[in-house]
Amino acid sequence: MRAVISVSDKSGLGDFARALSQQGVEIYSTGGTQRAIAEAGVPVKSISELTGFPEILDGRVKTLHPAVHGGILARRDLPDHLGQLESHGIGLIDMVVVNLYPFVETVSREGVDLTEALENIDIGGPTLVRASAKNFPHVVVVVDPKDYEETTRRLEDRTLDEGFRKDLARKAFRHVALYDTAIADYLSDEAGEFPEELTIGMVKAQGLRYGENPHQKGAFYAGTLSRGAGIAGAKQLWGKELSFNNIADADAAWIAASDFERPAVSVIKHMNPCGLASHENLTEAYRGALAGDPVSAFGGIVACNRQIDAATAEEIANVFYEIVIAPGFDEEALTILKKRKNLRILEMALGRRDTGLDVKTVQGGFLVQTRDSGTDDPSGWRCVTKRQPTNEEMMDLEFAWKAAKHVKSNAIVLAKGSALVGMGAGQPNRVNSVHLALRAAGERAKGSALASDAFFPFADNVELASGGGVGAVVQPGGSVRDEEVIQAADALGMAMLFTDVRHFKH
Repeated sequence: MRAVISVSDKSGLGDFARALSQQGVEIYSTGGTQRAIAEAGVPVKSISELTGFPEILDGRVKTLHPAVHGGILARRDLPDHLGQLESHGIGLIDMVVVNLYPFVETVSREGVDLTEALENIDIGGPTLVRASAKNFPHVVVVVDPKDYEETTRRLEDRTLDEGFRKDLARKAFRHVALYDTAIADYLSDEAGEFPEELTIGMVKAQGLRYGENPHQKGAFYAGTLSRGAGIAGAKQLWGKELSFNNIADADAAWIAASDFERPAVSVIKHMNPCGLASHENLTEAYRGALAGDPVSAFGGIVACNRQIDAATAEEIANVFYEIVIAPGFDEEALTILKKRKNLRILEMALGRRDTGLDVKTVQGGFLVQTRDSGTDDPSGWRCVTKRQPTNEEMMDLEFAWKAAKHVKSNAIVLAKGSALVGMGAGQPNRVNSVHLALRAAGERAKGSALASDAFFPFADNVELASGGGVGAVVQPGGSVRDEEVIQAADALGMAMLFTDVRHFKH
């Protein structure tokens, strides 16, 4: 039995090569892999001994030779194939152990230029993997060091059956597909490109006990080039493992909080902010967020866009939360929060956001769009009413508009003092969202600013809002009844701004 081994990840290599050699496997290898095997005291031959041709072009061409690929691709059940190998003096290769140049790790480093990236695109490796995986009924292909132990055991027990080889081949094809996807993503010049053929590369970050509900299975995958960004890059400092819903809600919480430049805190429940506030003092921002809906906050998720200090941690620890997220925690804050044994603590990389495409699944396919991550410029908003908003109202309108981006449509947000005081979300009828926001706000609705993620189709929305005490409104505009809505706002003495931008979130 002969094997070709050429790996970038050399973990476990020495022990595996030794086990193969002890089972009589003749090993051929290249470059650094050959040196590592030899240093482990295992007999190993150069690929050049197999091909009769030296490595050339600084190692770019090593294994691309008929003596290698003929030995891998020949079908053992076809006498003609075996006869051709014999006539050309080519021996069979029964095992290929390959993992590829660390392309993702390379391009993820700061300052890597195109030349270095291209040098880390493996050519011979994927060719070896595809050839051996194609011929898996006769060849064992191993791309993951985690499979060394099982492969060794089966080799010793003579149970390298076709079913096991098929499992390894399936993993091998996915390994190469993921690699090629990462390269294609890196070479895409513009974020938001919509190619005619789209592949999505993901690496399993962790298994989950179940999905959205206990009868569903679930797992969490991270994008190949987005690892370290967003919730996929979170570092868990404390608490039990995350669930499917935890991860989804934590993502929503972090995106909402990190959308603000000033210190901000979001409290998320079922993917919607039940609390959101911004203040120069983080503790005050937390208090403002909690006040948004203290009942719903119970069992929710808190995200802060600043390092959490002891004072803020003390306040957070007074309420039961599933998760606390921040870009950092001072030592005293961690000590305080860790007293809540059921609390999960996640540390995020501030500023590292996934700028790739937003992908949503539908049965049979995907919907793909650019992310709604652009910065809205209030200087471009149009005041369409006779009354201009006051400076205080303008601050609340800006806050409410940004908050509305993170609320499920149809979204209505009431804000006061740069804090969310009422919210209506996910209603098929926008008037119902206004009702819910006013009911949640209660007396705090008086003097508040309202943001609507899409236009008001009828004047009843502003009439209802005014009756609840709302004094200023920001909305996209664009309804065929805009004039009726503006006239109603004027009659009620309200200020209204049009953004000409919509923020649906389904």
